[in-house]
This record gives sequence, structure tokens and C-alpha cells, in this order.
Amino acid sequence: MLLKKVSAFIICLIIPLAVGGLSGYLTFGDIQTWYVTLNKPSFNPPNWLFGPVWTSLYALMGVSLFMVWNRQRNWLRQKALIVFFVQLFLNFWWSLIFFKFHLLFAAALEIILLWATIIYMLSCFKQVKPLAAWLNIPYLLWVSFASVLSAAIWYINR
Repeated sequence: MLLKKVSAFIICLIIPLAVGGLSGYLTFGDIQTWYVTLNKPSFNPPNWLFGPVWTSLYALMGVSLFMVWNRQRNWLRQKALIVFFVQLFLNFWWSLIFFKFHLLFAAALEIILLWATIIYMLSCFKQVKPLAAWLNIPYLLWVSFASVLSAAIWYINR
């Protein structure tokens, strides 16, 4: 039983970390070449900050995913898991839309959809395991900041 729980915990950690790692891998070249040429607002953080922040947020997502996954199987749990994977999908695609495809306006719109989905995920997680929702507050705050940053970069570079 313990081995099953440990395995599930590791898988739940790996899923968001792998999604973030893949997204970073696919966009790394564009971040190093294209993104550095954009005009950015004064509140743009240094590039070195994004890796540690996102790694921490993906780890928190993984812990919260495990907390929800580990609850009794029912419709609320199922809905929470579906919403989690929808927001993770949107999270992945934002990076590609912004960094790989250079679609700043589309990325600004997509991140608003991501933000709304995170709010919904928090609501679903709260019904299943409140601590799992609380663990994602830093993620919501960071995506709130990233939404403003994304819109500002689009506006400055349009």
C-alpha cells in the first residue's frame, strides 16, 4: 500500500514538472533569441527568476494533484482532476503561443482563459481537499502577474 502511495506521489509530481520541462525545452531557443529583443515593462522580472519560480509552482501543483488524487473516488474528485489537466494543458500552450509562435495578443487572451481555469480549479480542489486549493494560491498569484506582464508586453510591442 505504501509503495502504491509513494509511486502515485512521484507520478503526480512528475506530471506537471514534465509538462513545464517540455514547454521550457520547446521554447528555450526563442527565449534566448527572440524574447530578449522585445521591449518589456519596467516590472519585468529578470529571466533567471522564471525557472526557479515555475519549478516551485509545478512542484506545488504536483503535491496538490496527489492530494486530490488520493481522495475518495467520486464526481467532485473526477471533476477536479479534469479541471487540473485542462489548466495544465492551457499552461503548456501559453508558452508555445507566446515564445514559439510569437503571438503576443493571442497569448494575452489565452492566459486570461488559463487564469479563469485556475480559479475554477481552486474551487473544485477546495471541495475535495481544501489544502490542495491553498497550495495553488502562489500559482494563481504568479499567473495573475504573468497576465499583466503578457498584456503589457503585447501592448508595448504591437
